[in-house]
Amino acid sequence: MTRPHPTVLRSAGMLRRVAVAAFGVTMLVAGVATAPATAAPAPAAPGGKAATTGSFVDSTPVPGGFASWKELLTLQQRMNTAAARITKIAQRDAKSGFAGVVADPTTRKLQVYWKGEAPASLVATSRATVPTEVLPAAYTRRELDVAAAKLRRSAGDKITTVGPRADGAGLLVGTQSGLLGAASMAGVPVTVQTGVAAAPATRWDDSPPWWGGAAWRNTATGGGCSTGFGVFQGGVTRVLSAAHCANLNVVAADPTGQTIGTVTTRNIGTDTLIIAGSGGGRVFNNSTDASGNVVSEFNNQVIGALASQVGNFVCTSGAYSGTRCSIQVRARDLCINVRNFGTVCGQVQAESTTRTNAVGQGDSGGPVEIVNAANTLQVWATGTNTAIDDTNTATACTGYVPTGRTCAWRMYYEDIFSGMAGVGASGVVLG
Repeated sequence: MTRPHPTVLRSAGMLRRVAVAAFGVTMLVAGVATAPATAAPAPAAPGGKAATTGSFVDSTPVPGGFASWKELLTLQQRMNTAAARITKIAQRDAKSGFAGVVADPTTRKLQVYWKGEAPASLVATSRATVPTEVLPAAYTRRELDVAAAKLRRSAGDKITTVGPRADGAGLLVGTQSGLLGAASMAGVPVTVQTGVAAAPATRWDDSPPWWGGAAWRNTATGGGCSTGFGVFQGGVTRVLSAAHCANLNVVAADPTGQTIGTVTTRNIGTDTLIIAGSGGGRVFNNSTDASGNVVSEFNNQVIGALASQVGNFVCTSGAYSGTRCSIQVRARDLCINVRNFGTVCGQVQAESTTRTNAVGQGDSGGPVEIVNAANTLQVWATGTNTAIDDTNTATACTGYVPTGRTCAWRMYYEDIFSGMAGVGASGVVLG
């Protein structure tokens, strides 16, 4: 295997740093090119693909007192359905008091934040789906978006992340060493967290159609990344990954040297790119033991795309760290400053609730998934790995390459819908 991408290693001590709102930003998770460690043997199809399916979430502890992940995910799915309906309706009205939604299943109810009085019909519809609590907000989502843009213009690279709080109380802002006068510059209350930095974040012998969560190599630099979900672009299936992994016209190959395709579309603003190879509707996953070692590898069907809400539990599937779950969304709709890369918007911040590895170097571009409650062998596409907070939340690495990398329990990923929009993709490939 080749060495990690040199720029990534220089920029963040093995991971490129990204700034995140109100928390330490993660570095980009691309840039490792070490051979995988000992993965337990699994039935394989031609090209190295695992021939079986499996439930990877069952090997991780269930939070919040739920009897099973299915019970938690069923409630979360109902919450997300209601949250998506509320958000869609609220965004149609320019004068809407909508501020945000928290869909944390461990609270047992959807929390909707609204400035002023929320429409009774909207609340009633939500309550017909899931227990719903409407809470007062100081600012609307539109007001906070305006304030965030104002602060970015005024503070520039002094902030690493900025975005609206889901409760409408103000902005979440991440900085390296503090920011005096942030509230004055934004015109709204600001929650500032110091010491926030972000850096960029493959499996190892895939074949077409290429699945999400496989290893790929930048043939120009030798840097390693992970494939994302298969997507449609111009009616043709392609492979999604992270823009910081390669420049345009670079040839992407798997670790055995087999060509996947050329990078044909790249958007720094969403940290997504398109590899012109045939994308499939499945993702690699694996079960793990208590130490995060790979026990068995399999594949899972992608059944659609779903936006993740604050409070949701998601899983990541990078080729280096392997599948990681018990990761909860803390904020969304963030813009983060990635050192030596640029500003990336449409980002979601999430943290491992067990303070173990969420993602790490080499996992950049890999899938972020929501497990289908009705069938845990299926997943929803919800994002693409971008960065980790390697400064404040570094932790032991897991999976296929547990040594020689940097990993963290706080991560950032690009929302699947904004990520696809950034590269002109119309939807995910279904399995």
